[in-house]
Amino acid sequence: RHGLTCLLNEKPFAGVNGSGKHNNWSLTSDDGINMLNPGDTPHENIQFLLVLACILKAVDKHADLLRESAACVGNDHRLGAHEAPPAIISVFLGDQLQDVIDQLCSTGEATHSIQGATLKTGVTTLPDFEIDATDRNRTSPFAFTNNKFEFRMVGSSDSIASPNIVLNTIVAESFKEVANELESASDFDEAVHDIIKRLFTAHRRIIFNGNGYSEEWVKEAKRRGLSNLPSMIDAIPALVSEDSIKLFEEFEVFTRTELESRVEIEYEAYSKAINIEAKTMIDIAGKSIIPAVIRYTTRLADSIIKLKSAISGIETYAQNAILIEVNEHLKESKVALENLKNYMDNATEITDVTAHAKYMHEVVVPAMEALRKPIDTLEMIVDKDLWPMPSYGDLLFEV
Repeated sequence: RHGLTCLLNEKPFAGVNGSGKHNNWSLTSDDGINMLNPGDTPHENIQFLLVLACILKAVDKHADLLRESAACVGNDHRLGAHEAPPAIISVFLGDQLQDVIDQLCSTGEATHSIQGATLKTGVTTLPDFEIDATDRNRTSPFAFTNNKFEFRMVGSSDSIASPNIVLNTIVAESFKEVANELESASDFDEAVHDIIKRLFTAHRRIIFNGNGYSEEWVKEAKRRGLSNLPSMIDAIPALVSEDSIKLFEEFEVFTRTELESRVEIEYEAYSKAINIEAKTMIDIAGKSIIPAVIRYTTRLADSIIKLKSAISGIETYAQNAILIEVNEHLKESKVALENLKNYMDNATEITDVTAHAKYMHEVVVPAMEALRKPIDTLEMIVDKDLWPMPSYGDLLFEV
């Protein structure tokens, strides 16, 4: 109705919030009990603590697989900033549950739970607010929020099927392993207590309540031994690791052959998406932007010539400086465009699906970024009436 189109791309505009899904995931028993409801005193809720410990184990053990479940081309640009979680898998629990786990790991028992604080508004006409003890952290990819988890990595164009298949299967594995141990225990209560403490101690490295965007977290995650898979190409191999194959075959979700097929499909999908984007970029740069910049330089050069012919000795420093700057960026754009064309021609010679996808990621994508850089600069200089498409300013402030 308004001449607008809904974009499902995860990151259509650099430096601006992208688009993704919050996959709200919870567990309910067959008799309607929410297994992720901590209650008012989570330190006393043994069932909840055991379920939480199993989930932490599952996410820590299969973090690469969970990351892969949200891998797509658009997410390569989205993850890591502007209210999107980073590519490093971690679990946010909030101060209350963090404190309970710290107590269990350090002393072997939890004796109390931190309660939510009050937020003072300082305005007489507004009431004070109770702060949820779990709080919120928009930089966390897998966050506990009151009585459920939110997996926030999923891209806007992606189905939630893969993340939920992975979540359900990895947690089922943890449940099975713990159930086997409990069923053979001579003292059930003591075994439950020992399992909870052991799992929290072994997998607490996956818990992070801080700023997921900071460089400090990248370094800390590396120190903890957590994976950092920034791209779809980095993440895809997790689908056919021996651990993943064993997991999916044990629970009869996928066979090895089916997983290998999915990997090939994902590599091919990546290549096709980058191929479309690169060809579109070549077309826009070569047929629209570079000709527009040439028209601008011609107009600017003509104005300098006319000024000098009209007024003897007139100073045209500003015009000359702009013309030189624009011409440099124009040259840089043309060189980058020719490089991208050559790389795309070379890509047609690669027949192996995996090798082709890796080439697109390692060679073509950087070439696209190299072309974009001077053109972004030119967008800020060239006359608005000559620029062949809406600028960021037009899109953000004038639509």
